Amino acid sequence: LKKTGIKETDFKTVAGDAQTKLNAVMNGQADLLLGYVMDQAIKLQDATQKPVYPIRFADYGVNLISSGIVANTDTLKSKPEMVKRFLRATTKALADAEKEPEAAVDAMLKANSKAGVRETLIIGLKQTTALYHTKETAKAPPLRVAMENVGESLNLLAEYGGLDPATKGKPEDWVTLQYLP
Repeated sequence: LKKTGIKETDFKTVAGDAQTKLNAVMNGQADLLLGYVMDQAIKLQDATQKPVYPIRFADYGVNLISSGIVANTDTLKSKPEMVKRFLRATTKALADAEKEPEAAVDAMLKANSKAGVRETLIIGLKQTTALYHTKETAKAPPLRVAMENVGESLNLLAEYGGLDPATKGKPEDWVTLQYLP
């Protein structure tokens, strides 16, 4: 909120699970919700047939690391080649989806015809791929993260998110790029 200039007194906060939040916005009981641009935003658009305007934290310079691939350290040690193959395939899939979102959505709908409405899935995917990069990783393939961004995330989590500052550690304690292609 500090970055947007909005004060907590400017709105009323209502808590609820994901479906409750969606219903509240759809029924006009709430004006906005916190969610992923590629999920709640497109579900609202499909359900209401009205334009939805996501406000991304990244638009205000808040680049929290929110999605990633988690691996057990034992697996990293015992099967490093498998991890590398998995990440090579994942990186290729994400890069291809970024280049050709329509083809990626068509492949998803072929595998699961109930995944959503094609047009809004494409919008959601484009909004998602826009978050693959920060200014520090603009020219890098997907799944790359700058340790500076990880450090910023850890600082924000320690300040606002309940992460104990004493156990925050350093970015390299949480993230490794050594298995990426």
